[in-house]
Amino acid sequence: MILKMTIPNTVWYQTRSIVSSVTANTAAAAAAMDRVPKVVEFRTPEQTVANHTRATLGRYYTVPGDVRKKIFAHGGLPKSFERQIKTFNECSLMVRRPAVEIMEYLQRTDFARPVNRFVLHGEDGVGKSLVLAHLLHYGFQQQYVLIHVPWVPNWMKRAKEIANSASHEGSIDLPLDGAAWLVHFKSQNGPLIKSLGLTVSREYVWTKRETTPAGAPLMELVEHGINRAKFSCDTIAALVEELKQHASAGRARAMVVIDGYNAFFQPHTRLLTEAKARITPDQITLTKPFLSITRNDWTNGVCVVTVDQMVKEFKDTAAGRQSSAVAGPAQVQEPSLALLESRECFEHLDPFVPVSVVGYDDAEYYSCIQYYLERKWIQTNEPGFEEELKLLSCQNPYQLMQLCASL
Repeated sequence: MILKMTIPNTVWYQTRSIVSSVTANTAAAAAAMDRVPKVVEFRTPEQTVANHTRATLGRYYTVPGDVRKKIFAHGGLPKSFERQIKTFNECSLMVRRPAVEIMEYLQRTDFARPVNRFVLHGEDGVGKSLVLAHLLHYGFQQQYVLIHVPWVPNWMKRAKEIANSASHEGSIDLPLDGAAWLVHFKSQNGPLIKSLGLTVSREYVWTKRETTPAGAPLMELVEHGINRAKFSCDTIAALVEELKQHASAGRARAMVVIDGYNAFFQPHTRLLTEAKARITPDQITLTKPFLSITRNDWTNGVCVVTVDQMVKEFKDTAAGRQSSAVAGPAQVQEPSLALLESRECFEHLDPFVPVSVVGYDDAEYYSCIQYYLERKWIQTNEPGFEEELKLLSCQNPYQLMQLCASL
């Protein structure tokens, strides 16, 4: 027996009204939520590098285009990363622990004491150069005078021109490389040095007709080295000594950043004399000023350098990268500081603060994957693709970038 129930019209209309009201409120709430900006977990909106803390580790921030041109127009970013910048149409750096640790140290540093030296070390491709790039941006924002060598082995292996030094008998000048470095220095520091009013402490005599008088603006010395490439290496030596004096006197604060520093201490270079003899790094005049600026005989500054396996003269880089890619996670750990293989190199930097740079941790890895997905760089996101890339790359940043690169 089936019972039929009849619902009064008044109850029916009241129920329908309530349902319509709830539906309308839900739709309005959903529309309001759509208007709220969504938080992108793998990015941080914080553009002031000094505010990057442990809370922002593993997140990306974007370097403005105009700032990137001032700091990195003439070097400082790996070529593969520059291609990625062009593809993605933005320069985004990940906030990583080594950079944050060094910035924390700097914020607690007593700059009246001799300069601290930080030595970054780690496997190939773990991101040492990009940690330096992050620190350069920090120094630029904090108005440090940047003394930056993007990649020392370029001078030791691929010099643009070689000439006998007129001021140091038996030494070799790299005039075009010296002039290019001065252009890089001017791009990074020109406006700051002018605003600080830094001047030359003594007269520099280049020829009978060419001099830089005492009291001349420091940028006049830089311009002379750019315009007269013949004297660029001597100009760099003079500039470095002037900056050490200005920093120690409290007129400026300097940040020295050198990538591939252990190239200064290799047994020889790929450069040859006219007699086809190998040139050693200490014969190159550009070596001396950058060894001088990394001594701790001055104050009001900081030195950050990297020691890198890739500077070794006969290193098979392709084989090295392949072996890193197939090694297990336990094998791709931080190496010892054996890259300071020269006793002279170790003693020159001692005492120093070693800072290990390793591959991505899990949070950094998944943040990088999310960034590639957002940039449409990873098109196929089938189930399990993240774990597959994780195993293939061993969480090495360079290997991951190569695995995701175009054919």
